[in-house]
Amino acid sequence: MIRFFTTQENVVREVTQPSAGCWISVVDPTAQEVQHLIENYGLDSGFVRSSLDEEESSRIEREDEQTLIIVDTAVSEIQTEETILFFTVPLGIIITKDYVFTISLRDNRVLHDMAEGVVKGIQTRMKTRFVMQLLLRITSIYLQDLKQIDKTSYVMEQKLSGAMKNQELIQMLELEKSLVYFSTSLKANEVTIEKLLRGRTIKLYDEDQDLLEDVLIEVRQAIEMSNIYSGIISSMVEAFGSVISNNLNFVMWRLTVVTIIMSIPTMIFSFYGMNTPDLPYPTTWFAILVSVVPTAIVAWVMLKNSKYK
Repeated sequence: MIRFFTTQENVVREVTQPSAGCWISVVDPTAQEVQHLIENYGLDSGFVRSSLDEEESSRIEREDEQTLIIVDTAVSEIQTEETILFFTVPLGIIITKDYVFTISLRDNRVLHDMAEGVVKGIQTRMKTRFVMQLLLRITSIYLQDLKQIDKTSYVMEQKLSGAMKNQELIQMLELEKSLVYFSTSLKANEVTIEKLLRGRTIKLYDEDQDLLEDVLIEVRQAIEMSNIYSGIISSMVEAFGSVISNNLNFVMWRLTVVTIIMSIPTMIFSFYGMNTPDLPYPTTWFAILVSVVPTAIVAWVMLKNSKYK
């Protein structure tokens, strides 16, 4: 899908035809649309294909009058009611003489926020400023997702004491994996932003440089948060394993107690069921009394001395 946006009366609006200074958003393009971008807009075919490569790492590249900036963006996906998967996908930003292109395999909140006017003060004609605002929004989404991961881990922590199934443990492992993705992508983005800050690839004005420095600060803060949360969740995963093991031991102990207690009356009634003539009072309630009293004594002793209270 190819969409065109331009700033009109300080508001980002979608238009039907591109004009100089507009933003062209490309999401999950078809082969025909990719060919259209290359032929009609003169985009470098390598730049377009790199932007659509899921394994492409964050980097900057310049070819003739085109500049390619690839950054990783955070994406969240709800798998079940209690399971949220966080991962990253590359977003290609191609700056040409007349346009700014964003190319991605899937729609994400960054593009949606930019198109819906969530980010204020966007001027698509100011291409460098637009790219800086886009990078800042990408970093803000990372921070939002990191806070969501922290909230999810807190909810899982509340279920820790009674956990006996693997569902909570699997959710924590997914969060830990997501933080690894975030940390790796943020570090790559940090290197890319530092290269931009040198001003060799894109000419930066004073306001643009200040904005890019804010982006770099946010990225470093996100890296620090992801490292902290990763350490916390790693400790919680180990705690989960210990708690589940202890809970299982407690269940096994209770089953063992029940088995031992039930074996006493079973053994006594088995003797009386063999029609042995030498057993005392075989036709009275004596057998029941003999089975109930030892059973009660054994149960009281085992429960009193239990270490799983």
